[in-house]
Amino acid sequence: MVYTSVDQPYAEPILAEFERETGIRVRAVYDVEASKTTGLVNRLLAETSSPRADVFWSSEVVQMILLEERGVLAVYESPQAVDLLDQYQDPEGYWTGFAARARAIIVNTDLVPASDFPRGLADFLDPSRPGESIAIAYPFFGTTATHAAALYALQGPEAALGFFEELAGRGVRVVDGNSVVRDLVASGELAFGLTDTDDACGALRRGEPVAVILPDQDGPGTLVIPSTVALIADSPNPEQGRALIDYLLRPETEEALVRAGYSHVPLHPDTSPPETCISGEVAAMEVDYHDLYDYFAVSQEHLRAVFLR
Repeated sequence: MVYTSVDQPYAEPILAEFERETGIRVRAVYDVEASKTTGLVNRLLAETSSPRADVFWSSEVVQMILLEERGVLAVYESPQAVDLLDQYQDPEGYWTGFAARARAIIVNTDLVPASDFPRGLADFLDPSRPGESIAIAYPFFGTTATHAAALYALQGPEAALGFFEELAGRGVRVVDGNSVVRDLVASGELAFGLTDTDDACGALRRGEPVAVILPDQDGPGTLVIPSTVALIADSPNPEQGRALIDYLLRPETEEALVRAGYSHVPLHPDTSPPETCISGEVAAMEVDYHDLYDYFAVSQEHLRAVFLR
């Protein structure tokens, strides 16, 4: 049994192919979009004394580290992970990252000429750009919350909080999710916004009048958010669970997730990004995901005070 917060249209074909190739039957439990990854994490925590899942395949990393801290995960170092960078693997072997996405700026090309495209987060504070024409998602859920914690870890709490306070003071639109940012920009209601590559590149692929910019490529880089996979401690079917983890971590599986439009920053060195959206190497923000996790709670406390007054 696998619990997964990866959207079902992306995860289901991979799991079906694993069944076909191995003969191992998989039962998948998907998250509910409204609860993001949190619902599955809470379920795993509740089942600690009697685990039902064998594998957790997460669309992000912070909640995986929470499970590691709570003793929910078992150590498993897959042979398929040997060529992955250490940055994307737990140093103690509790989880492995692959098939990453990145934070991205989506720009409406009918409203913003190429010569004036935003290039980084500083453009969200540029007084020449009306705040009401810009959007972010609420930084309490999903990858926007992860991004906020990363800024806290990279810049320090004072500078990161100042950034979000200035966003709020400028009247930047704060909406219910990355897909809402995408839709508002693609429709021309807003000039640009902050989202993820899967949403932004999906709009580009559908022929919407948008461009996708990876922020701060000449500076600190963009936050790369790997999918992560881990074996559950004392799970009922550990052998089959390890087989599924090995399958997910294969370069071929990552390639399939890239082709499907889920991942745009593959982590295996021989897997190429989709050139229809992102070409060349991605300058990734250099942040330790455990440091990011350490700042998660304080960033949430601060930002709720800013955006939920």
